[in-house]
Amino acid sequence: MVIVMTPDATEDEIEAIVAQVESAGGEAFVSRGVSRTIIGLIGDVEGFETLNLASRPGVAKVTRISAKYKLVSREHRPEGRSTVEVGGVPIGPDTMTLIAGPCAVESPEQTLAAAVMARDAGATLLRGGAFKPRTSPYAFQGLGELGLRILADVRAETGLPVVTEVVAPHDVDMVAEYADMLQIGTRNMQNFGLLQAAGRVGKPVLLKRGMNSTIEEWLMAAEYIAQRGCLDIVLCERGIRTFETSTRNTLDVSAVPVVQHLSHLPVMIDPSHSGGRRDLVLPLSRAAIAVGSDGVLVDVHPCPEEALCDGPQALMTEDLRELSGSLEALAVLMGRRPSAAPRRYLRAS
Repeated sequence: MVIVMTPDATEDEIEAIVAQVESAGGEAFVSRGVSRTIIGLIGDVEGFETLNLASRPGVAKVTRISAKYKLVSREHRPEGRSTVEVGGVPIGPDTMTLIAGPCAVESPEQTLAAAVMARDAGATLLRGGAFKPRTSPYAFQGLGELGLRILADVRAETGLPVVTEVVAPHDVDMVAEYADMLQIGTRNMQNFGLLQAAGRVGKPVLLKRGMNSTIEEWLMAAEYIAQRGCLDIVLCERGIRTFETSTRNTLDVSAVPVVQHLSHLPVMIDPSHSGGRRDLVLPLSRAAIAVGSDGVLVDVHPCPEEALCDGPQALMTEDLRELSGSLEALAVLMGRRPSAAPRRYLRAS
């Protein structure tokens, strides 16, 4: 069950609802948005209906939801799908958002060069990994806080808001000081302590699908974040593990319309990690937009042959130029517009 409060609901009214639900043996999770507060209830729904919650001061409506993932379900937002803003950049059903940048932050020079390439190709958000969870303990693990400082400096130079990965609950507050959006990667999709910590910090979250996870498990992971107060969640399909070995992962394009039917959250596709090859990024990006994705997330590197992480899938200048033209044309055909650059980017230009 979900309670939607009126825009002018007071803290006392919200706390009274929470206290009443808890006194009836239930749990109440408060999510505060820009214009409204939502309270998700867990427990005996039949018992909640006897509390007459709809008549309480400050309550706009009470909705009974059958999905396991109550806050992120489409039933929770019958008026339509959500738009999430990241540093002034919208991600949602009306726009096509390009997020681009280096898979790993290696140096100030490399990161700035990749960011300029991304910006010139029409990207409005910069991705870059300061922390890199890797399968091998001997692989490059990222620069840590130094990488975060580099990303912040590049943001100041280019104006592009930063999307970067966080891999441990104890790092969430530190990463949030530098990032405009927190990314949770495929290996951490069911790191429930990390999901809860990210939900509490007050920054938008990009949640990648686990490589071995079902769509329901993915949405339940998003629910962990939403339960802790964050509804600004963007889902990212990055390919799943199958028996096929000709690509790094198998891109599940069907996940986009399926998720959009089940959830109000924006959903985008990462064609770089799904294909694992530079030559596959453009056709997979076209497929992403054609199937209704709210955007794409791609790897960019000025010298892929020297990359410390995922060089074979990183795009170069010519690739980006072709990608940008295709995405812009397809976005128009799909009734979307490219996401606008944030104001600080316009000033920086």
